[in-house]
Amino acid sequence: MTQSPSTWSQDAVDWTHATAEKNQYIDVPNIGSGQVGLLSRQTEREIGEKVLRQVRQQLPEIQDAWLEDEIYQIFASIYSQTTMGKPIALILLREPQINAFAVPGGLFAINAGTITSVKSLDEIAGVMAHEIAHVTQRHYSRSKESFKGQGLLSLVGLLAGIAISSQSPDAGAAVMLGTQAVLLDKQLAYSREQEREADRVGMQYLAIAGYNPESMADFFETMQRSTSRLSYLPDFWLTHPLTSERMSEARLRARQYPVQSYQSIQKQQLFDLIRWRTAVLAGSADLAQLKALAPRHPAVALALASYYIQQAQYVEAKQILDKFQPNSLQKNLYTLIQTDLAIGQQHYEGALNHILPAYRIAPENRAMTLKLAEVYILKQQPQEAIRLLNDLTLRFPSDVHMWQLLQQAESLSDSPVRAINVLRYRAEVQFWNGHEEEAIKSLLHAQRLAQEPLSLNAKIAARLQAMQEARQFKP
Repeated sequence: MTQSPSTWSQDAVDWTHATAEKNQYIDVPNIGSGQVGLLSRQTEREIGEKVLRQVRQQLPEIQDAWLEDEIYQIFASIYSQTTMGKPIALILLREPQINAFAVPGGLFAINAGTITSVKSLDEIAGVMAHEIAHVTQRHYSRSKESFKGQGLLSLVGLLAGIAISSQSPDAGAAVMLGTQAVLLDKQLAYSREQEREADRVGMQYLAIAGYNPESMADFFETMQRSTSRLSYLPDFWLTHPLTSERMSEARLRARQYPVQSYQSIQKQQLFDLIRWRTAVLAGSADLAQLKALAPRHPAVALALASYYIQQAQYVEAKQILDKFQPNSLQKNLYTLIQTDLAIGQQHYEGALNHILPAYRIAPENRAMTLKLAEVYILKQQPQEAIRLLNDLTLRFPSDVHMWQLLQQAESLSDSPVRAINVLRYRAEVQFWNGHEEEAIKSLLHAQRLAQEPLSLNAKIAARLQAMQEARQFKP
């Protein structure tokens, strides 16, 4: 399979699923919406969006458009094999542990530690395929009926436990124990069945998308090696309990697929770019290792340049970038890092000269658009930034970074409704970061100011109602 730099455009994924319907590997149980006890698709989506906001409130997220887009491209190639609608979001968590989870409605989260621990792009795809299968087989919805309505409580408790365990492992385990103990026996019995189904169905998605089916078993072995070191948590608290039988089943199942070559130079180069950038942005990169490997590995050199920019060591970063000759796969990331260097040095005209030509080549590229908007804001050209960002709002309504930039741009504008729009955009930042009450207060303030025009008033009223309903939502 050949990967190309992603654009994360609105139509990046074909949700018609024609490929999946025709593919010889598909043998997925039909979990229909008419099954007794299943939640509606709309309710599942509302749950997913609620959990997205809670995750962002509790867990540290890496916000980097290039990295998000590239990981999303892998995710979308697998998710498009399903019969689900457009996913809610994919988020990258700044957590060192190997873990990932999926939530009804199409919310997918993956820890930075997962990406930096695996050995290939296919292994990343493997864990994604497994998690996507949990969603397509509606395991949460089926479990919720079994748990008599306490499924979301369990899920939120688990997320809280993960957050606390990053500070204190024992305290995190206690939180998870308190929220899940009453469900333990039934949940474990059910999870074994669900995990096997997710393995089997996920491997089909993986093969259809062009990734190596063996990579799922490879990832399980990676996870087993890691979890064997987690002495502070017993195995039954792990979100994906592993057994030797399950790992053997995955390996045997993978060998039933036709043997073919899945590796390519381009795929390996992309994985190296993703892995090393994740390590730097997550704060897990070792400077001595970066410096030792950079002369021989272009992906590490770019990561080291980003590391130096984070530390305001601009001379060192410039020395690396001046010598670097990017190929077509590395070009976009190289341009973004060059732009970051110019921004760090407050050379905003130079930043514009780097990013604008790249944006003109690929105006649909989200990372380029957001970076260009950031440069326009720094150059005190808010209207240019607002024009770019308004085009993204319908495509990426939960993109916190986009709303933050819009708020900054609007605060610099001379628009007669500047104060109102600043409040509107601030409300979106607050809402998608999980601060629902504060978001509603910001919109109420905007509503008091918005007497004219009537169209803006109506827009605020509609969004206010949606936020209030989301805050009151109880699954």
